[in-house]
Amino acid sequence: MDRLTKEQRKKNMRAVKNKDSKIELKLRKALWEKGYRYRKNYNKVEGKPDIVITKYKLVIFCDSEFWHGYDWTNKQKEIKSNQEFWTKKIESNMERDKKVNMALESQGWKVLRFWGKEIQKNIDECISKIETMIEVK
Repeated sequence: MDRLTKEQRKKNMRAVKNKDSKIELKLRKALWEKGYRYRKNYNKVEGKPDIVITKYKLVIFCDSEFWHGYDWTNKQKEIKSNQEFWTKKIESNMERDKKVNMALESQGWKVLRFWGKEIQKNIDECISKIETMIEVK
């Protein structure tokens, strides 16, 4: 059972940002400082990736832990309200992420996905992974 009214829940959900989140901004800033140029929220590529480096045919997604199901087998048990809805929602997000990855890879794109906590705690490692993908060409 949801603790919020439908109107309150609707207001909360509308406030969720789908672009320019803190984790995206942090990763983009680090890439820019390294001299990499990119497109953000590029809708000409399937899945509308957060960052696209077209020169290297590389797409990067910055995934928040809740919406994309980080450690899902354990976290799923922690959902207290409206469990059926959230389970279905997050699992469909996870399935969509897999399909988008497969579609992009079949089109020749290199795909990287970073968890928000990876970006927050280890930005240098994220940049290193990106540079490794760029060098692989």
